[in-house]
Amino acid sequence: MTPHHLAARFAGADRIRDEIAARPADAADHVAQTRRTVDTYHPRRLDLRVERVVDETPSTRTFRLRRPDGTDLPPFLAGQYVGVFTDGTNRPYAISSSPVDLSHYDLTVRRVPGGRISNHLLDTLATGHPLTTTGPQGTFHHNPLFHGEDVVFLAGGSGVAPAMSMVREVADRGLDRRFHLLYGSRSLDDVPFRAELDALAADRPGIRVHHVLQEPDPRWQGPTGLLTAALVTQLAGPLDGRMVYVCGPQALYPYALGQLTERLGHPRRRIRFEANGAPADPTRQPHWPAGADPAEQVTVAARGTAFRTPRSRPLLDALEDAGIRPESACRSGECGLCRVRVLKGEVHHAEEARLRLSDPDSGYAHACVAYPLTDVELDVWGRAKTGRAWPYVRTSVVRTRGSGSNIHRFR
Repeated sequence: MTPHHLAARFAGADRIRDEIAARPADAADHVAQTRRTVDTYHPRRLDLRVERVVDETPSTRTFRLRRPDGTDLPPFLAGQYVGVFTDGTNRPYAISSSPVDLSHYDLTVRRVPGGRISNHLLDTLATGHPLTTTGPQGTFHHNPLFHGEDVVFLAGGSGVAPAMSMVREVADRGLDRRFHLLYGSRSLDDVPFRAELDALAADRPGIRVHHVLQEPDPRWQGPTGLLTAALVTQLAGPLDGRMVYVCGPQALYPYALGQLTERLGHPRRRIRFEANGAPADPTRQPHWPAGADPAEQVTVAARGTAFRTPRSRPLLDALEDAGIRPESACRSGECGLCRVRVLKGEVHHAEEARLRLSDPDSGYAHACVAYPLTDVELDVWGRAKTGRAWPYVRTSVVRTRGSGSNIHRFR
């Protein structure tokens, strides 16, 4: 070994060098060890089996998933989700079970009229069936350093799933956390976890639960209607800087934001929304370009193939329909796994897109919330059959964008 030219400047350098030379050779495969650790805690895929199916309500079921060999699943934070792969695509579902028990994950699925995957799971998935998911991921979880120990959760419909995981963790760990759940449901007969939530609230002084029904019912004497600013104040008391979580159907988000910020003056930084899919109708967002007919079809070219798709269909959905399946997870514009590079053409991003500051200049789009306005050519990041990543095509990209616009033009 050639001595380093600076070694002589350090006292004892010769002794240390001799000691290092006398050590036995390190034959450990550190790359493989690191890979095993990463795969244990952050696996790309989990091959699970349905151990149990629970009918929560007429429209909602909970699927309990375990590993076939019975070993523990990767740890997760209450509020996180896994992506479920089925029917040629994937969808994220929040884990509703407690992170204390890693022998299983519970996924609570609610039937959505016209929903492709929710209906498929509810109609076909049964005990003993295999199911492939991603590992746990997502940013919608409690951080005591920034969120404090006094939180309010506004949930609607299936949005109670992450709240259920958080409530169960508070109970299982005996946390000194004040958790106030305001849970809006359409009818009295369609309230998942009602008995368990009420029992936890009765047993734990730090947990408070208020059910709010949208439809009046003679059997119900509690609050009805929407989660208005007045009702939030009445049930939860003054917010006073408390962290507020919001999860539910898409219509709940702009409504809750208006009630919390405009009516109650609650700071936006103290409100956390769970990502909840691409917009049902991107043309209803105010920045959809005027004159762009959403039904008109354009051509998408990627991976040596081309196909036609309407402007109103997210690029990710259109690619999957054509048999091209980029890596994806949240399908809500947040995680960035479905990023594709736009080599030519114009795409429009929905408000949900959480782009990196460099993405527009570099030509990247989040395919799950990006819509082709013109014929486009894409470089799609994915996985080859060998498991190695597809390389990006090197190309020069010129971008022009009008002030305040979400339209990105590439050539």
